[in-house]
Amino acid sequence: MTETGSNRRQFFRNTGLAAGTLAGLGLDLKPAEAAATKIKLQGAREVPSICPYCAVGCAQIVSVRDGRIVNIEGNPDSPINRGTLCPKGSAAFQLAVNPNRLTKVKYRAPYAKDWVEKPLDWAMDRIAAKLKATRDATFTPTWKGTDRDGKAVEKTVNHCATIASLGGATMDNEWNYIHLKLWRALGLIWLENQARI
Repeated sequence: MTETGSNRRQFFRNTGLAAGTLAGLGLDLKPAEAAATKIKLQGAREVPSICPYCAVGCAQIVSVRDGRIVNIEGNPDSPINRGTLCPKGSAAFQLAVNPNRLTKVKYRAPYAKDWVEKPLDWAMDRIAAKLKATRDATFTPTWKGTDRDGKAVEKTVNHCATIASLGGATMDNEWNYIHLKLWRALGLIWLENQARI
């Protein structure tokens, strides 16, 4: 509560009442809403796009001014989403334009207290070397066991059970496809996606 006895809820209630009253008097507020949108996007070029997340394929309008994205919203002309976007699609602007997004690799050596910046090439080479060393040390080309009759059998499995993959909800369809192709080619059997959990 403020000193005048009103609060945020009361403010919005009164604002809605005033807008409803104006609309009831025959004042059309849609031109004002359209003008406000135009001011925000004035001078921006609209580029049709598709949301990168799930397989639905919701259409987006990406507004670009001076080579920078200034807004992303649903495309009302799309028969798929009719201008609406899910929470992930609505946050696409924040994914593309975020001052808090890390653009350099952060690395903390074992037992170290501080993070240090490293070049991306260094990180990629290190990940590849660790992945290869782990796979080479633990790869299982065959599995030995018994069949229903108790007879010894040996089957080709080409598994690596010491590396797991957990995908994220921000991965698009193309990345998920390539991601799983890579891991299956390396013999990984522990494959999961955070969006399924």
